[in-house]
Amino acid sequence: MNDLFDAFWRAAGYCLHPRVILWSLLPLVVGGGAVALLGWAYWESTVATVRGALEEWELVAAMLQWLESIGANQLRTLMAPMIVVALSVPVVVVATLLLVALLVTPAVVRMVAARRFPTLEWRHGTPWWQGVLWALACTAAALLALVLSIPLWFVPPLVLVLPPLIWGWLTCRVFAVDALAAHATAPERRFVLRNRRWSLLTMGVVCGYLGALPSLLWAASAAALIFAPLLVVLSVWMYTLVFAFAACWFAHFTLAELQRLRDAQTPVLSVLPSSFATDPSA
Repeated sequence: MNDLFDAFWRAAGYCLHPRVILWSLLPLVVGGGAVALLGWAYWESTVATVRGALEEWELVAAMLQWLESIGANQLRTLMAPMIVVALSVPVVVVATLLLVALLVTPAVVRMVAARRFPTLEWRHGTPWWQGVLWALACTAAALLALVLSIPLWFVPPLVLVLPPLIWGWLTCRVFAVDALAAHATAPERRFVLRNRRWSLLTMGVVCGYLGALPSLLWAASAAALIFAPLLVVLSVWMYTLVFAFAACWFAHFTLAELQRLRDAQTPVLSVLPSSFATDPSA
């Protein structure tokens, strides 16, 4: 637990470093620019399409008429934008996470290794394409779990638990592997992930709850939906900051574990045949 908190405070300090701030702007420019462009081009047409689809369903149309009869015209007007936002936010979260993992994490890992672990050898146990496939597979699994868990969100306590847990699991699986990709061999990576799996999952869940903070932008007021395209871009910036912090946190924690593993192996490897030195699992 001390190692977890030590890595946490180091990551918080690194997030204030000018280089980390500059790196975090790249996903913001790419993701935020794409969201702004899509919002400008398709927001009104998408809302109109969703509103038309809702009115074609008899049950929904009856509910909308009931809302109008009790004077809740505002809720009827906001229903379609709320649905568009609810469907857009998970896509924005996933896209931001993948952009940070691809554009920010490698630079953060190099910085942490150079400043804190200069003697840690690079063994390149995970090729870049394998890391990309792993991230995409974990993302698909998380989105599937998110969709399957939607009926449980109507149980009040679970809506505050399930989405952060799913996002936390995804954050843990993606950033832990990316943080070890350049330095650890495959056996070393598996050992660290297995040996510290609960600490890594705890870190992921904490980041999952931090990632839920941008949702408060939408909960502040229903009038926020008027500025939905702008707020989605602002959400991308907030998600980028959260995931940049997560990249720093996982880099500090996993590289420290890898350094500790190799330090523990050094006395043993010194008396073994040289063929054993390249395979820690031996």
